[in-house]
Amino acid sequence: MINKKRLFLLDAYALIFRGYYAFIKNPRINSKGMDTSAILGFTNSLLDVIKREKPDYLAVCFDKGGSVDRNEVFPEYKSNRQETPEAIRIAVPYIEKILEAMNIPAIIKEGYEADDIIGTLAKKAEKAGLETYMVTPDKDFAQLVSDNIFMYKPPRMGNGYEKWGIEEVKAKFGVERPEQVIDFLGMMGDAADNIPGLPGVGEKTAKKFLSQYGSMENLLANTHELKGKMKEKIEASVDLGMLSKQLATIMLDVPVELEQDKLIFEQPDIEKTKEIFAELEFRRMTENFLKAFNTSSVNETSQTITEDKTPSKKSSINTSNQFDLFAAPGTGTISEENQINGYKTIENTSHFYQLVNTPLSRRLLIEKLLQQTSVCFDTETTGLKALEVELIGIAFSWEVGKGYYVAFPEDQKETQTLLEEFRLFFENEDIEKIGHNIKYDIKVLSNYNIPVKGNLFDTMIAHYLINPDMRHNMDILAETYLNYQPVSITELIGKKGKNQLSMRTVELGKQTEYAVEDSDITLQLKEHFEKELESGNLTKLFNEVEMPLVSVLTSMEIEGINIDTEFLKSLSVDLTKDITELEKRIYEQAGEEFNIASPKQLGVVLFENMKLVDKPKKTKTGQYSTAEDVLSYLAKDHQIVTDILLYRQYKKLQSTYVDALPNEVNPKTKRVHTVYAQAVAATGRLSSNNPNLQNIPIRTKRGQEVRKAFIPRNKDFVLVAADYSQIELRIIAALSEEETMIKAFQNEEDIHASTAAKVFNVPLKEVTREQRSNAKTVNFGIIYGVSAFGLSNQTDLTRSEAKELIDTYYKTYPKLRNYMAEQVDFARDHGYVETILGRKRYLKDINSRNAIVRGAAERNAVNAPIQGSAADVIKLAMINIKKRFDKEQFKSKMLLQVHDELVFDIHKDELEIIKPIIKQEMENAYKLTVPLDVEVGVGLNWLEAH
Repeated sequence: MINKKRLFLLDAYALIFRGYYAFIKNPRINSKGMDTSAILGFTNSLLDVIKREKPDYLAVCFDKGGSVDRNEVFPEYKSNRQETPEAIRIAVPYIEKILEAMNIPAIIKEGYEADDIIGTLAKKAEKAGLETYMVTPDKDFAQLVSDNIFMYKPPRMGNGYEKWGIEEVKAKFGVERPEQVIDFLGMMGDAADNIPGLPGVGEKTAKKFLSQYGSMENLLANTHELKGKMKEKIEASVDLGMLSKQLATIMLDVPVELEQDKLIFEQPDIEKTKEIFAELEFRRMTENFLKAFNTSSVNETSQTITEDKTPSKKSSINTSNQFDLFAAPGTGTISEENQINGYKTIENTSHFYQLVNTPLSRRLLIEKLLQQTSVCFDTETTGLKALEVELIGIAFSWEVGKGYYVAFPEDQKETQTLLEEFRLFFENEDIEKIGHNIKYDIKVLSNYNIPVKGNLFDTMIAHYLINPDMRHNMDILAETYLNYQPVSITELIGKKGKNQLSMRTVELGKQTEYAVEDSDITLQLKEHFEKELESGNLTKLFNEVEMPLVSVLTSMEIEGINIDTEFLKSLSVDLTKDITELEKRIYEQAGEEFNIASPKQLGVVLFENMKLVDKPKKTKTGQYSTAEDVLSYLAKDHQIVTDILLYRQYKKLQSTYVDALPNEVNPKTKRVHTVYAQAVAATGRLSSNNPNLQNIPIRTKRGQEVRKAFIPRNKDFVLVAADYSQIELRIIAALSEEETMIKAFQNEEDIHASTAAKVFNVPLKEVTREQRSNAKTVNFGIIYGVSAFGLSNQTDLTRSEAKELIDTYYKTYPKLRNYMAEQVDFARDHGYVETILGRKRYLKDINSRNAIVRGAAERNAVNAPIQGSAADVIKLAMINIKKRFDKEQFKSKMLLQVHDELVFDIHKDELEIIKPIIKQEMENAYKLTVPLDVEVGVGLNWLEAH
């Protein structure tokens, strides 16, 4: 039997949307700030089909203008769909260019959907003797499946591709033949396409009806056999049922021809495709593309890509006990020849990476290190917790393409002895130390009492300043900026999980290649980023703020903080009692017991059984939404909702902090050591992880009690908390040059009362508590672009009262409004906004055609400079305080930074000396026209000090 030739038809938008949403939690943003998720997702699917299936014929079908026929009979068809995300609108022209470069036809017919084009072509192809595969995640296509037409569903949730033939469709939908899928969809409707379906008929009922009646028409002709409400509903919906079937039917008569010659899958224009991928910064995609065409599709003279990871002849690794430690290095230049895979790798790039494993070679290496002015180093360790790991090796590099690796033994005493040989290098203040996330490496060395001195250059943080919204891991940066793909750690030790190996088990040759490559690449990134920092006017911010801050944060993380684990155990018992009491109250008000933690069950109780609102909001999956914002809106009118929110808060408090914090205690130091992420928040704020000490809720009594668990080092110390008062309001007053607000701060007035007096036009002394509260909400809300709707939700004001209050506020502070408008205009013209220290926040959506997306960018244009400037100020304060502490050699230490607050362990003998120093340094960190004000508290625990 002769195998039939195969045609693959791709449903463009279904795959584009699927690709976009696959990356929705971690969008792929390139160095230009462009969201490339949709392009990446679609192109991955396309190349995957090509590599797996090697089609004879291939085409991609697009929608254009929607379905004219369906909209004529039912104007509401697909009317429930949200506006297409900006990233997808941007993606389509690029995808069309990629298809053109790959010589893959795009088939479009105005007024018809891709479903109908694919259906028409599939049936014509069947008549022409072809097998057709419809590549789509859309279940509607199942109606077209026949002996020669198949669905080809892309992988989902870790599963492989699914090929649906007749038997698969019958099993999936419970039908006797694929055409009945039309009746199935017509009966149950389709929320995604806004097809109404028959009222009260879901998936199970539709399958039952099909098994009994076989079709929509037969069901509607025999409604006399139905009973009760179902009979009434369906008899009243005969026309709706037939309309729904019509809408669900894929058309097979679109005016398109099956031009087989034009659909032949042929060789792409490799260079043109690579150029587009290069523009998009798709490094790995280039490899995938070329692998997909590594057979006869590619010019016979091209080099074949293989998965073999053995070092190439260009590699020059020396693991013997030689003495020619610094002889015959690579040239340091990066060759572009034979790079069919689109980027450089360790196999095709000249390099000289050497293992240093004898006393003489170590001595020679140290002599060379001490002659340098700048050296990159990178540690290899047994794990991720820097203060608990053991050192396995250190790689050094100071010349492109060249580096050295020192391995350390498992015996920790021997490791300590060997490290002592390198102390002179690490303590040398004249040698700049380069690293990627160098804070980690410094902390590892601190375990061995080896300090790292001298200026620092962290490539992760440099890139964070250059492009705060992009990912900053070294592999991505190497591919993006150096066109180089480093060896993956998983190639050496496997993926994360219980079967992952330790780096100690990897043979020394591979350790050397991997570790030195990291330091070499980091060195090259440093040379690149230095120029980028300069061109972006970011060098001063980098050298005077972010790099000195690395040392400050390192010291804080090493120091850690003491916690009272016995108190937390007691608090956990109390919380369990509170949670049990709340459960009882909730069940009593609901009139039934249910799983409060289940959004599905909770939604049914609140919105079906208790009917708290007429038209409850639903999620994309059709469940009632019980999200925080939905419940918060209902809380002031319904006690049960208030109790549910408190229940959630207590459960989270108990699991995230009260029960979890004791497990975070370092077994060696008996203290908790949070890790500060310096390169995460685009505004410049620090974030805290493992554990996160910045999000402990303090608005509830129980939340505040968690802070009681943080205590001084011992009885000779107390905790001191120093907090900026209303720093963001002070900054916006200064930047907007709003005199009325500036004067209020200069006169040390209560800013919220002062605002209330002006907005409500009453004397300051006559401002009521409610007026002050409303003014406070507006004061803080203005920074985040609060709307009348948002303000009315947060206060007892009606929507119209809230709007009037905001309008009056802006009339009272006209310069504030002008400043906000100027920030948005600046962002539109330049694509970014800046903080007082020149930190940039790029706003790629500021000129978006989507009003919702654009509005969010406009709010960021106002908020980012304020929030980012506040972050700049506290960073400066931390650096200056650390300098003072070091200069005076105080026993006291800075421990935590929580947004606008700093927490210290202060020796009682130094308390009266240090309190004014902290206040002075924080208030004078940066001079504004508005004075900064800091409140300093002292206590035997954090809550007491705060």
